[in-house]
Amino acid sequence: MKFEISTPLGFTVRTSEEYWQRLIIKHPDIEELEELIQSALAAPDEVRRSSRDAEVLLFYRERKEKRWVVAVARRLNGDGFLITAYQTDAIKEGETVWLK
Repeated sequence: MKFEISTPLGFTVRTSEEYWQRLIIKHPDIEELEELIQSALAAPDEVRRSSRDAEVLLFYRERKEKRWVVAVARRLNGDGFLITAYQTDAIKEGETVWLK
């Protein structure tokens, strides 16, 4: 297990070392941001529900002004797992489910 983080929404999100390695191949810019991604899950600035899939949540954590790290997680049968993580300059559309 790479990490398992409790979210403020009452469930944990986990990822394996193998899956993390696949993520950083796709998004090499996040390799050095693991702690910030974990912080996005544990203490996000905002959480939004995906407009495409109600089971997918986007956890935003501000990195610097107008720049966020996003941890995208799916909750299935009470368990959460990391789908992807990336940096962005805009918060996506979708229902806000949690605010700091």
